[in-house]
Amino acid sequence: MIKVVAKNILKDGTKEQVLALLEEMIAETRKEEGCVTYELYELDGSPNTITFIEEWESLARLTAHINSEHFKRVIPAIGKFAAEDCPVEIYRRLK
Repeated sequence: MIKVVAKNILKDGTKEQVLALLEEMIAETRKEEGCVTYELYELDGSPNTITFIEEWESLARLTAHINSEHFKRVIPAIGKFAAEDCPVEIYRRLK
């Protein structure tokens, strides 16, 4: 099992635009084979910080997601709304 934590810190006043772009991304990703969970959260007390917390059956399924048409189209589009570069962390379950 693979977990992904993908944090995004947005420029002030851009959150609604980003959420609109992400609607399709979320809907399409949840249909992908191997997607266990794909959820978007807002950091409590910091409305410009949104984070995807994802669970994938395998690294191969995550890689397929990253290579999907909607990922390649939407993720670069939201990049212009980022206030700073943020890490994408990939975790493997140990036990």
